Amino acid sequence: GSWDKTLRLWDLAGNPIAQPLRGHTGSVSSVAISPDGKTIISGSNDNTVWLWDLQGNPIAQPFKGHERFVTSVAISPDGKNVVSGSKDSTVRLWDLKSSLTYQPIQKHEQSVTSVAFSPDGRHLISGCFDRKVRLWDRQGNLVTSPFQGHNLGIWSVAFSPDGQTIASGGDDQTVRLWDLKGNPIGQPFQGHESIIYSVAFSPDGKTIASGGNDKKILLWDLKGNLISQLFQGEQKEVYSVAFSPDGQTIASGGNDQTVQLWDLKGNPIGQPFRGHQDSVTSVAISPDGKTIASGSNDQTVRLWDLKGNPIGKPFKGHEERILSVAFSPDGETIVSSSKDKTLRLWDFKGKPIGKPIRGHEADVWSVAFSPDGKSVASGSRDYTMRLWPISDTSWEDWLEIGCNRLQENSILTKLETDDTTKAASKICQKF
Repeated sequence: GSWDKTLRLWDLAGNPIAQPLRGHTGSVSSVAISPDGKTIISGSNDNTVWLWDLQGNPIAQPFKGHERFVTSVAISPDGKNVVSGSKDSTVRLWDLKSSLTYQPIQKHEQSVTSVAFSPDGRHLISGCFDRKVRLWDRQGNLVTSPFQGHNLGIWSVAFSPDGQTIASGGDDQTVRLWDLKGNPIGQPFQGHESIIYSVAFSPDGKTIASGGNDKKILLWDLKGNLISQLFQGEQKEVYSVAFSPDGQTIASGGNDQTVQLWDLKGNPIGQPFRGHQDSVTSVAISPDGKTIASGSNDQTVRLWDLKGNPIGKPFKGHEERILSVAFSPDGETIVSSSKDKTLRLWDFKGKPIGKPIRGHEADVWSVAFSPDGKSVASGSRDYTMRLWPISDTSWEDWLEIGCNRLQENSILTKLETDDTTKAASKICQKF
């Protein structure tokens, strides 16, 4: 790599191989070659990292995120990740397949309590105890200045279905709407008498639900007018609210250890879902609207049908209380986060997918799947938001998933089996 902004390849006799690799707009400060010898990585004073094949063609788009010169690059021994160092005082870890950085998205001044993806997956928002909402691109760059207006910490943020409006709620007992430039839309919504823990848009984008410490769930139109009546049932503090995909049902979880369904007039649908042994901190409804996931201070995730019947056994694995749950867009995977500083992925039967996701240094308050299902965003009390690529599942992980799904199939239990079945049974014994 050179100050002339190019990379060059040479054989051992000093002969140039192919043409110079051109693309950087600044001097090339560092280069590395992948373990299989097929990929070249370069870092530059143009603040980017590039991947190249041996013919000099760029592979994918430049990795953007550093704010100053990239001074050093290296590739992991398995060839899956690149690490880069920069004059911006940061080190970033990148996933080669997705060009996403695992590195925490900094610039928060206090705990990150809520994160959400835009519907098109191009942006993220974070809500923070520092009273600010922030809008980010996928590389972790602020799109605009932080949104300021709340007088106290923020507990929940949400994107409208069209991606043009952001809702936030928090300790100051108000719900606020913002455009993508951070301008407030209308006046704060006032009606709660205590902390607002959760806000959610209806699927048509015309209604906002909010739940709070005052034991109420309120429905609002976009002008801040209360719709219908207040929900004030048996539940104590309401920690989480979620709309069904058809917009006709709301699920809530709260301090009374139950999940409750409601219609839009404020009437409870059926009996509370009972089973958790402590407060229900988070609820999510599957994309097909048929299943509800709940996370609790009892350290478990539970699945329910719409009548409140438990589906399978509780998901156990977290070592501290669960703070957030979410479904993948295809409804096949659940992600949970916990006070134990980890995220976990689960299949529909409660079997863990891969290992716990580690990296945060404190409670993980919020998790969200990207619309394409290939990434998970998380927000933490360590003042960071992180973006985790999850599409790079190893073959061992897929094998474990397959074996878990075969456990109740006769193919692994019947006495008379063919050679293929015997081989499958032997392989799955380790899982």
